[in-house]
Amino acid sequence: MTPHITTRRAAALAAVAAMVLVGMQSGAANARPATPGDSASTTPAFGSASVRTAAIKSAQSDASSTASTLKLGAKEKLIARDVIKDANGTVHTRYERTYAGLPVLGGDLVTHTAANGKLKSVTKATTARISVPSTTPKIKTAASARTVIWAGDGTPVLALESVRTGVRKDGTPSRKRVITDATTGKVLQSYEEIETAGIGNSQYSGKVDLTTTASGSGFELTDGDRGGHKTYDLNQGSSGTGDLVTDDDDTWGDGTGDDRQTAAVDAHYGAAQTWDFYKSAFGRDGIAGDGKAAYSRVHYGNAYVNAFWDDSCFCMTYGDGADNKSALTALDVAGHEMSHGLTSSTANLNYSGESGGLNEATSDILGTSVEFFADNATDVGDYLIGEEIDINGDGSPLRYMDEPSKDGGSADYWDSSVGDLDVHYSSGVANHFFYLLSEGSGAKTINGVDYDSPTSDGSTVTGIGRDKAVQIWYKALSEYMTSTTDYADARTATEKAATDLYGADSAELKAVDAAWSGVNVK
Repeated sequence: MTPHITTRRAAALAAVAAMVLVGMQSGAANARPATPGDSASTTPAFGSASVRTAAIKSAQSDASSTASTLKLGAKEKLIARDVIKDANGTVHTRYERTYAGLPVLGGDLVTHTAANGKLKSVTKATTARISVPSTTPKIKTAASARTVIWAGDGTPVLALESVRTGVRKDGTPSRKRVITDATTGKVLQSYEEIETAGIGNSQYSGKVDLTTTASGSGFELTDGDRGGHKTYDLNQGSSGTGDLVTDDDDTWGDGTGDDRQTAAVDAHYGAAQTWDFYKSAFGRDGIAGDGKAAYSRVHYGNAYVNAFWDDSCFCMTYGDGADNKSALTALDVAGHEMSHGLTSSTANLNYSGESGGLNEATSDILGTSVEFFADNATDVGDYLIGEEIDINGDGSPLRYMDEPSKDGGSADYWDSSVGDLDVHYSSGVANHFFYLLSEGSGAKTINGVDYDSPTSDGSTVTGIGRDKAVQIWYKALSEYMTSTTDYADARTATEKAATDLYGADSAELKAVDAAWSGVNVK
């Protein structure tokens, strides 16, 4: 039986509903008048950063009442992190949780409340009761360690969270987060926070329009139309921001790695296209939905063949490749890296195990969607990841969404060992799901690229189109996935999202089920 929330809570949600604006999707392929259940009529949006901030503040003001409604323990408190309102009035509020003042890792949850204030359901990262006998660690702690509650797996325990920094063999900065049982000293989880897209050489997007800002007698790569996004030149350094890229005549780069501005052009353009895609497809104003931009850093390190997203600086960083003239600034790579920030700002999927694979796949899915959205004649949209970055020396891409195993390491289908793979390989299951949901199984040619996507059981899957598929994925990510979501949970989350968007008897929901079955997530 679905509980009703208190009168005070209902009033608060009514206030939130009044503040949160609802936008309509524009520019979708095969557009038609919106009808109930269409993604076009249910895509959430905020009219301004201040509206979103006010909605979160309102949710936080009544967090104690919400905690009581959810029957949380007396020592538990909720911290409102995001609020999304659908066109039908449903409000999705994302919370972090604390216990006796300590952060609960894996304790995040999302409430789903109808327009009338009735609590419809709750999505929790863990269903375990949060309780520990003591909040004092029994093992020696480093001064920098943080005491937390670990609820990411099994029975919640008191734990210590520490961060170890360094540099990986290829020059990528390392920031490994380690969770240790505060009683036994056992490592409960460790994962790398610096999220990379893979190695490569170079990619250029041809002649593109850039939004720049006049400064003094020249111009700078500051995008005032997109939250003030800036692009910096690290000058082969590996820390700080470096120098803001500037120019005298507002004509940037020459399309080759011999001109240092060329890498900055591609990075700046990729960030702008990703921002515009978020706005057009999801009504989202930037990575965190608050209208604030990340920034880009190019020319990182010496002969560095990688790119990465870093939460701590809220920025994307690109190396120059082995010859220091082949920047890793492909359009889908830029979309991939920026989308790690989106995941961090929504479901915050742990970067390990199956949730780590879903994290990486989300960046591939959205990076691919950015590439299609940009409609760039030099880099035509496809379901190949990093196809313009010749990492193998034979023109083959970094990853394939239609049949992930073609890269030699990625998983086509789920099995119980998938979570043990590197997250760039376990992502294959979700990438394959997204391709099947978008385009269906079997042989076909799209934008000049031949695909032939198989299924685990030999079934035939009929796609619903990429525009609908990405709406389902984003809604699942932002409203139903949590930090510990695994592949089984992801199926449930996308089923809920498809039901919300298109209805319980819709062809879209049936396609979601068929696509997951096609990758052996049943």
